[in-house]
Amino acid sequence: MDEQRAFSGIKVLDFTQGIAGPHSTMLLAQHGADVIKIDPLGGDWGRSMGALYGDHCAHSIAFNRGKRSIALDMKQPEALEITRKMAAECDVLVEAFRPGVMAKFGLSYADVKKVNPNVIYLSVTGFGQEGPNNGLPVTDAIIQAYSGFMTINRDSQGIPNRVNMIPIDVATGLYAFQGLSTALMRKFRYGTGCYIDNSLMQSAAAFQAAKIAEYYLEDGEVAPLYAPVGTMKTANGYMNVTAMRDHHYEALCDILGLPELKTDPRFNSREIRIKNEKELMALIRAEFVKQPSEHWAKLLTDAGVMNSIVQDHGDFMNHEHTKAVEAVAYVEHDGAGIVPMPHIPGLPRIEGPSPMTHAPHVGEHSVEILKEWGYGDDAIADMLAKKVTLVPNPSAEAAE
Repeated sequence: MDEQRAFSGIKVLDFTQGIAGPHSTMLLAQHGADVIKIDPLGGDWGRSMGALYGDHCAHSIAFNRGKRSIALDMKQPEALEITRKMAAECDVLVEAFRPGVMAKFGLSYADVKKVNPNVIYLSVTGFGQEGPNNGLPVTDAIIQAYSGFMTINRDSQGIPNRVNMIPIDVATGLYAFQGLSTALMRKFRYGTGCYIDNSLMQSAAAFQAAKIAEYYLEDGEVAPLYAPVGTMKTANGYMNVTAMRDHHYEALCDILGLPELKTDPRFNSREIRIKNEKELMALIRAEFVKQPSEHWAKLLTDAGVMNSIVQDHGDFMNHEHTKAVEAVAYVEHDGAGIVPMPHIPGLPRIEGPSPMTHAPHVGEHSVEILKEWGYGDDAIADMLAKKVTLVPNPSAEAAE
């Protein structure tokens, strides 16, 4: 299977940092592309999100697997020479700087296209290349706020909250990957490259297309999709219940000991339940709190009403279903120990440690890559001495 990965033989030059760009190039690598990650000497800032394991964090392991790393100081002319040489021959170049930064390096799309006319070039930014916000710094949380995403995650007081992970970054990486994949297909078929402007803002909008349309069509008064649905507090925790259709609702009423609600004129049709959702949910929640989650889960499941106990990630990994389908692989990664790696749909299953499960250390492949691009031992030694590039320090890694 490894010999037949879709993008085997494709050369990718990866200038991205953080999550969105690295996610897209990680997926290219998993599908067989040779992804060369251009790390600053201090490493991609995405390596320092949360707890550290050597020169990695959980995020940088997850989103940089399968790549090779060369560390370069882009302020030095030798580093610019190296990257320009690579850019002239790569199939794909992905960058995640603010607009104008790559032009300062002589590596803008216009610059690269002059020497590599069929290059596929993708830029990841916060707000895109144009517009009044194009130069503003951005995080996932900022775009959650800007795009309206937080308004669909309100607490009991109605306060909009960020989702406590990086969904916009991850989604942006997925949109970037699909853009790059289709661009590669066009290149295979027609021999042409292209420029792709991919921003967190636009990805957040695409991700929320239906909610944005709902808001517009309903003048901001967006109705629930159906009722009752929501998180219920139980005697020992929380669970989500979705009574989507009439027979689900009727079964739920019987389970809760509220059969009268089935024919109550306030709740006896889908449309009326949506209209009176707050009143209905108060009655339902008052019953759920009387028994533990496991009690309700069994009754609901037996009756065919969709439900799940709210789990943490440990519960998810240890659940009998997760284990039965082997949804998560557990792989040794140097510096971090055993790392859980959920299988990615559409890719070969992880069978153990391999180049595809390894995220490179800063500069791990510097010498190897420089030799591939024609630099001899003396030239490489000179660049190491001048700190144009670096290689990992084995003694420091051993100490960690």
